[in-house]
Amino acid sequence: MIFSINFSKKALKNLEKIHEPYYSTIKLAVYELVKEPKPFGCKKLKGRQGYRIRVGHYRIIYDIFEKELVIDIITLGHRKDIYN
Repeated sequence: MIFSINFSKKALKNLEKIHEPYYSTIKLAVYELVKEPKPFGCKKLKGRQGYRIRVGHYRIIYDIFEKELVIDIITLGHRKDIYN
């Protein structure tokens, strides 16, 4: 099964602020979600909807809609800022 990816406006804005080499690593991790939406190390969030994966010091928060084969990237950013 191949999923499609939708970015929220907030996620796109945050992605634009990230510099190399983290930008490329995060982009690669997002595109890997197309093949495996729950990769090793992903966690179901408590207290809010979605899942998170770690990419170095950055986190990607996303939600999976399995019936529609869609992954919504809710937000992403540095670990000190992402959970606020």
